[in-house]
Amino acid sequence: MRYNDFREALKIFTIFSVDDIRRIDNRFNVRRLVEWQDKGYIKKIIRGHYIFANLELNENVLFEIANRIYSPSYISFEMALSFYHMIPESVYGLTSATSRKTKVFKTKIGDFIYRTIQPRLLFGYKLIDYIGRRLKVAEPEKALLDYFYLNTSIKSEDDFAEMRIDRDQYLTYVDESRLLAYINEFRQKRLSKRVKSFMEYMKNVKY
Repeated sequence: MRYNDFREALKIFTIFSVDDIRRIDNRFNVRRLVEWQDKGYIKKIIRGHYIFANLELNENVLFEIANRIYSPSYISFEMALSFYHMIPESVYGLTSATSRKTKVFKTKIGDFIYRTIQPRLLFGYKLIDYIGRRLKVAEPEKALLDYFYLNTSIKSEDDFAEMRIDRDQYLTYVDESRLLAYINEFRQKRLSKRVKSFMEYMKNVKY
């Protein structure tokens, strides 16, 4: 397959895999991918996954790439809290929840960080439409719970303050009835106690 034909066949893809290519041409020689990387036509993200070199990167594109290269997964933890403007600073790496083992991919376009939660807890994300694609991002309530779930040391008012959750954004985005319903799905008394203390803190904090 010539590069121009390859480009045309895969132009709808943000990120494409060797499997995607072979669905189009089952005789495709993967050595061409090395050649096209050397020529600057494409970039390898991780083994078996590539993007076109001129792809314009933005948050939505990076979210789609994160969803694709390690699935099942969805954007959560710090990245989702930043997405909802609930934490003030920029986040290092794109953090996702997965039922697979914890993994970090350091790539030329950023670090993709996947943290393990139990398979039964892989819920509470929404599908965000982006130019006909669906991006999986935790709902604000689930992003908070995922964060508390892994950060078991967060339990005091000082700990809550260090999270630097924006109260106005919290009140805007978080449905506390949904948050309480999701807590029950975790079936962890200590987690429930910590999150309920955090909810009370957010009602009274002044900053």
